Amino acid sequence: MALKPPVEVPQGAIRFNTDSQKLEFFSQDQWWEMATDVPTLNGGTRAAFMGGFQDQPVNNTSFNTIDYITIASAGNAQDFGDCTNKTFDGASNISSRTRQFAYMGRQGGPSFSYANKIEFITYSSTGNATDFGDATTSVGGYRPAGLSNATRGVRAGGSNNPSTGGVNVIDYITMAAEGNAVDFGDLSAAKLRYGGGVASPTRGIILWGSNHPAYVNTMEHITIATTGNALDFGDLIEAVGGGMASGNSTRAIATAKDGDLTQSIQISTLGNAIKFGTLSTTRNSVSMTSSPTRGVAAGGVISPNTYSNIIDYLSIQTEGKAVDFGDLTVNRHTDNAGSNAHGGL
Repeated sequence: MALKPPVEVPQGAIRFNTDSQKLEFFSQDQWWEMATDVPTLNGGTRAAFMGGFQDQPVNNTSFNTIDYITIASAGNAQDFGDCTNKTFDGASNISSRTRQFAYMGRQGGPSFSYANKIEFITYSSTGNATDFGDATTSVGGYRPAGLSNATRGVRAGGSNNPSTGGVNVIDYITMAAEGNAVDFGDLSAAKLRYGGGVASPTRGIILWGSNHPAYVNTMEHITIATTGNALDFGDLIEAVGGGMASGNSTRAIATAKDGDLTQSIQISTLGNAIKFGTLSTTRNSVSMTSSPTRGVAAGGVISPNTYSNIIDYLSIQTEGKAVDFGDLTVNRHTDNAGSNAHGGL
């Protein structure tokens, strides 16, 4: 209820009402309660890991498994449901507060297809993934980069064969409404794969991996709310290798293709990465996502045909070695990770 103030109170003044325990502001000759609601994350601060793979020549097995964890607490992952296809090597870190997406990727095994399919899960309830729509092209399903803010999910690059060329395509979806992707712009070069993506609410950073046959340490950036071509951001210490990036709204963390080094990037300013720390165990092709305080790295390849179920976490504000969080339900490398509290939200 609005109360009459003393006549000397200026417009726009703020006070704490000790009776109601509420903040109030003065406008139009009255005190009004200030709205202090915060978003509710139904089911908690969740991260999910969709699909995965164990490589040839020994295993050559893909999974439709979806695992999830609560990022604020340590523990083993739990079963969430299944992807509609055995999807892996897709763009990671595409998620809103309510939905997470498996965006393109290789499918099947031992014979593979490269799909333009996009599917999603809803964080607040467990269950199988649902079809969302299609990417702008079926080319680029092999390990594109992904990032998102609260409204848009963006895919960048990818290829259709580990040993041949790729695309410089950037496309995007509006995550709240099912439908096909729309063209966003272009990367500076084609063949991007094994890359990663991170975002603040306004800026997305695409971290390069392989531009066959060489790995490159280039980073590019986009403004998520507008369309257009990517621009140079700076350089990583070492190129990433498979969806290996996460962060909050100010700082991003990426692992390196050698599977040990972690490096950090300040999202709001252009510049090069600096050393951050290490994983708890050396492995590559992990999948990463985050909350505002923790970066999470899951699964990965320990050595040829040896796969990890380890989940690590790092404190985003504190440099150092990652700490064991728990285990995935299946040993695999998985590249479709996301959370409902990452830096783009």
